[in-house]
Formats: sequence, structure tokens, C-alpha cells
Amino acid sequence: MPALDGVRILDMTQYEAGTSCTQALAWLGADVVKVEPPGGDPGRWFRGGEAAERIDAPYFINWNSNKRSIAIDLQTPEGRDLLLSMAPHYDAFVENYGPNRMEKLGIDYEVMRAVNPRIVYGRLKGFGLSGPWKDYKCFDPIAQAAAGAFSVAGQEGGPPMWPGTTTADAGTGLTMALSILAGYIQAQRTGEGQMIEVSMQEAMTYFMRTRVAGAGDWGRAVVGRWNNTARPTIALYPCAPGGANDWINLVAVTSKHWDALVATIDRPELLTDPRFSTVEDRMESASGEIYEIIAGWTRQRTKWQAMEALSGAGVPCSAVLDTVELHANPHLRERGFIHTLEHPHHGEIQLLGWAPRMSKSHVPLQRAPLLSEHADEVLEADLGLDDEQVRALREAGIVG
Repeated sequence: MPALDGVRILDMTQYEAGTSCTQALAWLGADVVKVEPPGGDPGRWFRGGEAAERIDAPYFINWNSNKRSIAIDLQTPEGRDLLLSMAPHYDAFVENYGPNRMEKLGIDYEVMRAVNPRIVYGRLKGFGLSGPWKDYKCFDPIAQAAAGAFSVAGQEGGPPMWPGTTTADAGTGLTMALSILAGYIQAQRTGEGQMIEVSMQEAMTYFMRTRVAGAGDWGRAVVGRWNNTARPTIALYPCAPGGANDWINLVAVTSKHWDALVATIDRPELLTDPRFSTVEDRMESASGEIYEIIAGWTRQRTKWQAMEALSGAGVPCSAVLDTVELHANPHLRERGFIHTLEHPHHGEIQLLGWAPRMSKSHVPLQRAPLLSEHADEVLEADLGLDDEQVRALREAGIVG
């Protein structure tokens, strides 16, 4: 039985911060019903910052697996009433619309609680519901910049950089998913729901703690960008044949790691050289020389050869996989992490899986829903509406 079997989520999310939250809950077995506007979640048409033809985008498909969809025009009183009549059938409601949008639609927490006192109402906002920035709009790179992540990304002496992954979006989503589950458990004990607010800026700082702890002096010092050769035992190394992603990353932080590294690259004299005797020596006074010694070895090997040799010897190391190599990775494929599905618009697609493996809960990965694909079954199950009643709602433009 899926772990969250019987838990029902009313999902009014868009783009990624909210959709990653509800997808995580769906992958744990919750019944997630995605409520979209008549035109759909804008993430359906999102391609590199612009809207494109009305074919569900890979962006949307990657963040909305295992959900059902119903389109409701909440701009109309009838649509709003329909949503509120559905709310008592759900354990949680999640939204990540722009500032004050729920209030303008008349479906904020107080309104929702009036029809379902047990509901857990999750709100993901760029900068939260209070403070001088509360009305500012936000996307992933905005939150990352505001959380300090840009300032520590990139190379020393260069400009700040977007780290590349959408950690603020997906990290906020996972933070909210964890909080929704905590709120749900509390509601089972008390019979009372609650509102949960998560700021993207604040959630992103969770991923900054190690960098801040390393050199931040409790918030009094600016943590700099990365110098790849300054810490040769925690660094990227070039490999043959010299392509853009022909690199390995190794992290040899203990004496045991160092001994194994030196033995693997066949430089035993480094073990007795007093300049390299301590971790501090290897990361400071002799760092440049050590980097060139190791790089001389890696340049003679492919990243796969270097990884196999070093990892096999006990040195933490990985090849830098590009996105094609990630999907083709034999390790992930053997573990069943890469899923092949059929999609009505795209044919055969490959999706990355869900990391947790639960011995007593398994939820097969299902494709993301088409817009309002499940309107009939949701309205019949929740409200007992028949085909004719649903058809009337469609003809009135209230349901998509």
C-alpha cells in the first residue's frame, strides 16, 4: 500500500516551487488533484522563458507526474463556489501564486478553514507574507540571488553566477511537502488544520549553511567564490579528450583518502614530502603544485577511467556527467531510476525518478495529466455530479 494512500491534496500550484511539493506528495501515494485556470498552469507552455505552442512542455511534464487535473475558472463566483464545495474532501491545499492572489480570488486560509477546519493550507511565496519585500514577485534565480547562492558560485575573480540547478524552487517545494506532512499528522491528533507559509528566500538559505559555516564568521565575513586549484584535494580535474564535460570531481579530505589518491596516481614520494604532510599544507602552501601533479595524471585518462581507478581505490570521486550521460547512466538504469513512458504529445519520453526507496510503499510513476483530463471523475467522486451536470459546467465555461 502506498505510504500516503487516502491522503488527498488540492493542488493549486504553478511553475515549479509549488508543483515540486505536490509531486513529491503524489510520489508518496497521495491523491493530488491539480486545479488549473482555463488556460492551464503556465508551466505547461514554458520553454526557456517564453510561451510556445500549446503542447505540454517537458518542464511541466517533469514536475506534474502522478497528478489528476481539473480546470476551473475561479474568476467566476460559480467557479469559486465549486472549489470551496470540493475543499471539505481534502486534507491539504497548496498554492504558490503571486502576492495577494488568493485574497483577490476570495479563497485565502480563513475562507478555506470555514468550510474545512481540518485543512492544512500551504502557501509558498518568494519572500513570505510579511516584511518589506512581501509584495515582490519571485522566481528561482531571484530567490537564489537573495539567499546568497549567486555570491558563492563561479570562479574566484569572476562574476557571481547562477549555480544552474533550480534549488530554490525544488528546495522550497520539498520544504513545504515535509511541512504539509507534519501539519497533517498534527491535524490527526488535534482535529484542527493550520496555515503553513514558506518563503523561497528563506528555504534557499538551508542550502547555504555549509558555505556560511566554512568561512562566514557567523555572518561577519563575506564567503568568496571557488578557487579550483587552491584546495587540490577538493577540486575539479580535466580529463581526456578535453571536452566541455570531460572532468572529474574528487574530494579527498582524510589522510586515508590522500594515501589512496597518491597510491593510485603512482606518486609514493608525495607521502614522505614534508611540504604535503598535513591537510593544511596540501590545501594551502603546496596547493598549486599538488593540483598540477594530479591534473597531469587525469589528463592522460578519460573521466570514466579516472573515476573507476580512484573510486575503486576508495577516493570519493565522480565523473562530471552531462544530461545525456545522466539519462543513459548504467548505474541509475540498473536501479530502475530512469523511467520510460508514453505521452500523447511527445511519444516515448524518459523521466528521472524519485530518490526515496520505501520497502513497504511503492508508487509507479505516471505521466503528467493533460489539462482538465480528470474533471469528470473528480467532480463525480467529490460532489456526486453526473455527466449532464458536468457538461452544463463546461458549457458555462466554469469547468474546462
